[in-house]
Amino acid sequence: MNAAAPRRRGRPPRTESTDTPATRDRILTVAREEFAERGYDKTSVRGIAKAAGVDPALVHHYFGTKDEIFAAAIEMSFEPTLVVTDVLAEGPEGVGERLARFFLSVWENPATRKPLLAVIRSAVTHEAAAKVLRAFVLRRVLERVAADLDVPNPKFRAELAASHMVGIAVLRYVVRVEPLASADPEEIIAMVAPTLQRYLTEK
Repeated sequence: MNAAAPRRRGRPPRTESTDTPATRDRILTVAREEFAERGYDKTSVRGIAKAAGVDPALVHHYFGTKDEIFAAAIEMSFEPTLVVTDVLAEGPEGVGERLARFFLSVWENPATRKPLLAVIRSAVTHEAAAKVLRAFVLRRVLERVAADLDVPNPKFRAELAASHMVGIAVLRYVVRVEPLASADPEEIIAMVAPTLQRYLTEK
């Protein structure tokens, strides 16, 4: 009889049936819901594990720290690799409109809006959440878009685009300032797209 395969480092002493891709996906889904409902500060790894029906050590095994599972939960909403591919698919022409359209489509979807609201609200008061927002929205999405467009100062341009879109998100979805809060998304895209286009492509 062959000896049992050694456990991976950090795996908790659970049955093998608990350590599956489906379990990982369940933990991530629960984490996204917990962060959305409770915010960053009031969510704990232990609470996520309890809601997912697993040992807290299994959460650490898959995701590491609380910051890392928070980042993974946000990435689940944005899928940044697909964002960059879609935004750049047709070249520089119209990139501002495509970026604005994608950004608003994510916020208009209730399923993806909740965890993003958690990020925005938590980032104002908690540095770990702000770090996730900076790393994810800026580095993993906007900087990659700007860098691929081959323009000067891509990081600065990405920051300008990010500030524009995050500002819209705060006023429309968090503070709910009118008439922006109830404006048609197509109207917002039409107004915002030329500015994003200029940020990202004007040399």
